Amino acid sequence: MTDTTANGGPVLTTQDGTPLKVSLARALRREKMRSLVLIAPLLIFILVSFLLPIADMLFRSVENRIVADTLPKTVAALSAWNASSGELPDENVYAALHDDLLIAVDEKSHTRLGSRLNYELSGMSSLFRKTGRRVDRMDEGNYKEQFIKVDKDWGKVETWLFLKRYSPKYTPGYFLNAVDAEYGIEGIKMKPEDERIYLYLFWRTMFLSMVITGSCLLLGYPIAFLLANLPLRYSNLLMILVLLPFWTSLLVRTSAWKVLLQQQGVINDTLVWLGLVSNTDRIVMINNQTGTIIAMTHILLPFMILPLYSVMRTISPSYMRAARSLGATDWTAFWRVYFPQTIPGIGAGAILVFILSIGYYITPELVGGTDGIFISNRIAYHISSSLNWGLAAALGVILLSLVLLLFYVYDKIVGIDNVKLG
Repeated sequence: MTDTTANGGPVLTTQDGTPLKVSLARALRREKMRSLVLIAPLLIFILVSFLLPIADMLFRSVENRIVADTLPKTVAALSAWNASSGELPDENVYAALHDDLLIAVDEKSHTRLGSRLNYELSGMSSLFRKTGRRVDRMDEGNYKEQFIKVDKDWGKVETWLFLKRYSPKYTPGYFLNAVDAEYGIEGIKMKPEDERIYLYLFWRTMFLSMVITGSCLLLGYPIAFLLANLPLRYSNLLMILVLLPFWTSLLVRTSAWKVLLQQQGVINDTLVWLGLVSNTDRIVMINNQTGTIIAMTHILLPFMILPLYSVMRTISPSYMRAARSLGATDWTAFWRVYFPQTIPGIGAGAILVFILSIGYYITPELVGGTDGIFISNRIAYHISSSLNWGLAAALGVILLSLVLLLFYVYDKIVGIDNVKLG
């Protein structure tokens, strides 16, 4: 079929004589615009609630405008200073610092600058607060001597080297802290052993998330298998028990595990009553990794069962019967015929549980103690308590990158196309 007539001219519509091809293109555009209008609210919601916060997080992890905005003259003067000379900046730099601090004290921005720099070098907050209280009493001229008299740190090359290093509007400092590194006099170096916490927390988060995913699979697979092979009237009743945790507050469920797992709790009391452990050797199952694994496995177990169940319901029992009729044992029929067909459900459940577990911070905070917390607990701490949003953003970006990397590896090994929810 073509859009031309037998004499070579274009096919026209019977209404207004418009070429058929143009008329179809207009109709298609109208349909696309109508579809776009229908999905526009959802697109706007995703943009505002998901993409923009992620973009803001990415920006905060490298943003460092406060130094240049608060000390513009000082930053410009420091650009001409040779930091490798080992000598202090000249009088012009100290004079620029005096002019900048006079304005900053009036705007009360010098305290925010000190708090920001204190994340990178301890003592900077008190240095700027102390200097801010006395800068308006300085005499004109000879600012270098007066600043050093206010605080001897202004007479250290390291202080000025630090200010110059963090004077650009963008900095890798947050990411360096997030991987237990720092800017030293010699350049980038790892922090001392006793100050490294984040790399270990990343490793612990990934390891415990995989353990929780594995435990959910071990517990959830036989439950899903039972539900899928029971008559529908019985499986529907038992499914209520699977869905029951969703009707209970997460905080209530986590608090219940604190009662169950503590050394004077229900589980230990039962073990003592049965004579399995002595009263003086009660098992420690709270404020450690064991408590985190147990509590989070219970919380995330439904997210493993539901995808497995939905996939298993689609597997016909005739496959197993056919395998057994051909001489296969029950185990061979299950492993060679049934199990491969449940791989999509396993993949979907594993992704759900793993992604949810690495982002949990309430449960590890309540039952994990110092040994069972995740990197998400530190992110929440820096957002709500220390207010170091830049470091929290850097930690979040690294965590997101690790998840995407694992997702890519999973796609190469298992294949995302093989993952389905039923």
